[in-house]
Amino acid sequence: MAARGACDPPGPGASLRRLVLLLALSVSALAAADASGVFEVQRKFTRHGDGGEGHLSALREHDGRRHGRLLAAIDLPLGGSGLATETGLYFTRIGIGTPAKRYYVQVDTGSDILWVNCVSCDGCPRKSNLGIELTMYDPRGSQSGELVTCDQQFCVANYGGVLPSCTSTSPCEYSISYGDGSSTAGFFVTDFLQYNQVSGDGQTTPANASVSFGCGAKLGGDLGSSNLALDGILGFGQSNSSMLSQLAAAGKVRKMFAHCLDTVNGGGIFAIGNVVQPKVKTTPLVSDMPHYNVILKGIDVGGTALGLPTNIFDSGNSKGTIIDSGTTLAYVPEGVYKALFAMVFDKHQDISVQTLQDFSCFQYSGSVDDGFPEVTFHFEGDVSLIVSPHDYLFQNGKNLYCMGFQNGGVQTKDGKDMVLLGDLVLSNKLVLYDLENQAIGWADYNCSSSIKISDDKGSTYTVNADDISSGCEVQWRKSLILLLATTVISYLML
Repeated sequence: MAARGACDPPGPGASLRRLVLLLALSVSALAAADASGVFEVQRKFTRHGDGGEGHLSALREHDGRRHGRLLAAIDLPLGGSGLATETGLYFTRIGIGTPAKRYYVQVDTGSDILWVNCVSCDGCPRKSNLGIELTMYDPRGSQSGELVTCDQQFCVANYGGVLPSCTSTSPCEYSISYGDGSSTAGFFVTDFLQYNQVSGDGQTTPANASVSFGCGAKLGGDLGSSNLALDGILGFGQSNSSMLSQLAAAGKVRKMFAHCLDTVNGGGIFAIGNVVQPKVKTTPLVSDMPHYNVILKGIDVGGTALGLPTNIFDSGNSKGTIIDSGTTLAYVPEGVYKALFAMVFDKHQDISVQTLQDFSCFQYSGSVDDGFPEVTFHFEGDVSLIVSPHDYLFQNGKNLYCMGFQNGGVQTKDGKDMVLLGDLVLSNKLVLYDLENQAIGWADYNCSSSIKISDDKGSTYTVNADDISSGCEVQWRKSLILLLATTVISYLML
């Protein structure tokens, strides 16, 4: 994988964002100094700007595909997770194998495993409209690649036992079918995940970690299309098969991460590790759920509670509330949407609302923050999430604004009773996923500033988004920093 300073220009998606993933590593006593590493991540879509109706359609199509995957059961259980998704918003450049080759994979908080397309794959795209070069992983072409057999612990844990047909030479296979008709199937391998380790201010050295991941032998449906095609998916879900869980089980990372997406200045932070600043108040995750489900208690608009049935936010089958940064917008049940819409426009009866690609849009020349109310979501544990008008009313042309909250009943039949809170409401907040304590929380934050994280040794690291991204600022214009705090033992530095 190339060093941080080697910046590749963006392809046809000229509005792509670049994120930089910084892994702050606390090296063991055998190492000479603290270190960190970097990944590069890009964003597929922007939410603001003069995108026209085509841009609106792309946002809805992306979220529609994602909802199908959020609500679909997989064929084979992976670490207890019954569902899998794609993100469609962010992707990172990683290195895999020895010698390392470059792969572009989607970063997804809704799915679990890391998988990449493999050589001789049936249905895998050979080119991408994102302007990136796709790479097929070849286990035999890597000096460190090894097949995971069905009797090895990783496979046994994922299947809940040894399969009856398993032999000592049989591969550990996986097959995932998604709700939109797309699918991936293949087998698991173990190899080194390569990244650049930061050894000082602006200094990087190569580092790696051994992980088990999927080698995709067959793709179907939308995943095989050249439109926005990538090499695979990097899941940040909760199951034991995720990269995060594997590293945490090995004692190399804390099982927690956070992100901060800045729509004001285009920057942000994504952190894996123990974030100590800012302080975040958390709400419990709903137990035994495959996604980041929380308990929503009510919604206020401009300080006035929506008059809704008490059971409308109950958790259950195809119900409840999910926090999902991979979704672009925010979706609520039809009854909630109508009440929310009416109160948002209560003081603007003179505004003419028009429909563009199923979005409710209108002309407005003033400041939306001055003219429209805040929307507040209330969660279990007295935790609130405030959404400003400039976040839920996004600009799609000169003085043209569109409603970011969507009617879930129109978007998907299976999810019509579900609340799905995406990037729309999570932007400009530090969102913390504490999997160790099964909690999630957030705090309003300047995502272009710095955060502080600590490692198991008690060392605290301050990272400023602008400092890290400065080497590529001219080419990429926007960047996010992703920070990983961990303790590294000596054999990791191979």
